[in-house]
Amino acid sequence: MLHGAIALKNTPAVIIDVRGVGYKVLVSHHLFSTLGLGAETTLFIYTHVREDVLELYGFLSAEDLRLFEMLISVSGVGCKSALGVFSVGSRSEIVNAIVSGDVNFFTAVPRLGKKNGQKIIIELKSKLGSVEDLDLSQAESSEQLEAIAALQAFGFTRQEAEYVVGKIKHEGKTTEEIVRIALKQLGK
Repeated sequence: MLHGAIALKNTPAVIIDVRGVGYKVLVSHHLFSTLGLGAETTLFIYTHVREDVLELYGFLSAEDLRLFEMLISVSGVGCKSALGVFSVGSRSEIVNAIVSGDVNFFTAVPRLGKKNGQKIIIELKSKLGSVEDLDLSQAESSEQLEAIAALQAFGFTRQEAEYVVGKIKHEGKTTEEIVRIALKQLGK
């Protein structure tokens, strides 16, 4: 983990000044656009070491870092491709794509392709067994994940969607029913 000020931005990396030492950290396009010059930030770091390369990959949360590590554990998926997945969607959208088997989500990532997208879905689903084991968001079922994604599509923040969906008893309810109840509660 690194904590410091953003000293320089040069797509797709930022230089984070940690007590006078600058570290080049590769970040997703989405994160890059949210980090401002001079802003204090904490990034959770994955260090990639090869014979000829030492690269740092940064994420705003430990959960994002954990998901990144899961993605690169899939054969054929490298660090840059996994970072590209985070440029296409948020952690919840990635988890939802894995859980729901949405190959099209992964084909939108440059250099990833359909076969690697399928491998991500198959390997991570079988590795983790279920959404409960994934434990990358507060959602407990695929219906809840889909409901959160739907509420975000309606313009609600991730936090609002997670909060209201977390309060709904979801056993036996479809995604549509959860969304309908959540919209009523959010409308109050």
